[in-house]
Amino acid sequence: MSIPGKFIVVEGLEGAGKSTVISAISDVLRVHDIPFVLTREPGGTPMAEAIRDCVKHDWQDEQVTEQTELLLMYAARSQLVENRIKPSLAIGHWVVGDRHDWSSLAYQGGGRQVNQAHLMAIRDLTLDGFTADLTIYLDIDPQVGLERARSRGELDRIEQSGIAFFERARATYLNLVDQSDSALLVDASQSIEQVRATVINHVQAFVKG
Repeated sequence: MSIPGKFIVVEGLEGAGKSTVISAISDVLRVHDIPFVLTREPGGTPMAEAIRDCVKHDWQDEQVTEQTELLLMYAARSQLVENRIKPSLAIGHWVVGDRHDWSSLAYQGGGRQVNQAHLMAIRDLTLDGFTADLTIYLDIDPQVGLERARSRGELDRIEQSGIAFFERARATYLNLVDQSDSALLVDASQSIEQVRATVINHVQAFVKG
């Protein structure tokens, strides 16, 4: 059964400029009179937002294990997909997501180096093959991205994971793009105007068919 709406996801490391790109995508959809909703991960529903707070909190006297982090991410994702994303798509609305499944593959799989078999089992259980129609990956040097993130304020627990973590996450993202036929890689080190223009042109073409 075909789904009337389309799911576009924006992925990238910290400081890659996801908010700017999401704004550009929103502008394109408005021009074409396409109804859409915005989501973020983890989060997007009341329960998923509570999980987000739990994941990002700095539990100073307690180690958050890689397995706990992974399970919480997919628990929040399951709530969002089933309660907001799928219902929106079913009525013909498009969904623009600030992160989705690739974030866990990159951050927990690549960055945390969680056992791949375990990760895929949890992924299959919660998503059952559900995936984005278009993924836009904003590629940036981790050091540059973290400097941008620091300029916005104090880093959260995940943002404090260290440069080696983000190097592994970036490598995973690049591998995912290479293996995908529905992904766009954008050089996020370019000016905001260049990034916006690239994304707008691609999304315009995607909307037209």
